[in-house]
Amino acid sequence: MLCSVRVAVISDAHGNAFALDAVLRELRACSPDLIVNLGDQIEGAADPRRAAAVQAALGAVEVRGNNEEKLWPGGRRSVPSISFGTWLAAQVPAETLSRLAALPLTARVDDLCLCHGTPHSAWESLLWVWDFGAPGEGGFYRSRPPLELRALVEPLGAGLVLCGHTHRPGATRVGDTLVVNCGAVSDQVDGDPRARWTLLDRRAGRWTADFRAVPYDVGGAVRWAQTHSPFGDYEAALLGSGEMTGAGLS
Repeated sequence: MLCSVRVAVISDAHGNAFALDAVLRELRACSPDLIVNLGDQIEGAADPRRAAAVQAALGAVEVRGNNEEKLWPGGRRSVPSISFGTWLAAQVPAETLSRLAALPLTARVDDLCLCHGTPHSAWESLLWVWDFGAPGEGGFYRSRPPLELRALVEPLGAGLVLCGHTHRPGATRVGDTLVVNCGAVSDQVDGDPRARWTLLDRRAGRWTADFRAVPYDVGGAVRWAQTHSPFGDYEAALLGSGEMTGAGLS
């Protein structure tokens, strides 16, 4: 990889074509050398067919998220998930679903290592670990213990490790490796509904991360879901509030 390079990262678009529109306008204006997509591309109800087509056209380096694994035979277990999968299969072409289901768990581009959750699982998370908390109190994310994080990151031998899944942007260093948890395009958790993406720069061998938040047409996304899906009320509450809670956030 060149000494100076700019990498744009998107993750967790969750079928929200409206949020993608806003992110990609800003992303393209930055003229990145490489685009990375960390998965969970279509599991949502704000025009997932168009969201799938827009992401496929990016030519990004892609890895699968846990929601791509739901596209595997037997990948959906709960009744709500099965119901959503039936609707989604009627929206998105079968060949697109097959392509997404076949994406790799990890990818490597020079000194970049890419994953959705951790290098070993799309369902786990790298920087934060879900704690179910006391009965009746609800769960929360806590930081992964530093030695556990080091044990996961050091064997990769990467200068930069990128992950998503938690819908929480953040970064830390493990030795000489920068670990970046990229923000989610859709389905926020911090009460701010804006779409998120991350711009990374490498200059003189050192990586820096710029976390971006972009306003988008939330109302248009909600109206699409209400008009074209049975999940409009859910999308209205989720996208309007910017507050998704619960274990396994993606």
